[in-house]
Amino acid sequence: MDGTPPATADEAGLDLAFAALADPVRRAIVARLSRGPATVLELAEPFEISTQAVSRHIQVLARAGLVTRSREAQRRPVHLAPDALEGLTSWIDRYRLAHEARYRRLDAVLRTPEPRDGREPADEGAQP
Repeated sequence: MDGTPPATADEAGLDLAFAALADPVRRAIVARLSRGPATVLELAEPFEISTQAVSRHIQVLARAGLVTRSREAQRRPVHLAPDALEGLTSWIDRYRLAHEARYRRLDAVLRTPEPRDGREPADEGAQP
């Protein structure tokens, strides 16, 4: 046991999604699908890998909930699952917003003039 608490269903889904997106080919497939559905052959076109390899990448993305497949006559297009991407975006935004709030507080502190010797900052031309 590594001391990590058990993952919730949401965390397990995030783990699968981020693991799926760790591969550059799968990220490229997601980027392509953001423009619309495509078949495995269409998705395989820009890569120097077999359609079977692309199918395996799609299976990984599907297990992570990032893509779905439908049947249109003889075609089996792959579709992006926007709800899954929204979940990833929400998770990232939660931490991004927390960090932005910290930076805003730091900016406010840095803009506040520092008192000299416990006194308020003096005018530049004033005599002590």
